[in-house]
Amino acid sequence: MLAAGSPLGVPWIDPADIAPVVAFLASDQARMVSGASFAVTAGDSAHITA
Repeated sequence: MLAAGSPLGVPWIDPADIAPVVAFLASDQARMVSGASFAVTAGDSAHITA
């Protein structure tokens, strides 16, 4: 039921879903990233516009 309401079809977000983003931001590959926001929401925030 929860998966049906999610745009990506997942019922909830696990820590394993967020870990790659955290690892990226902690790595040298993100050295040029500043002032950015990364929404790890499984598409749940797709209906929100700025």
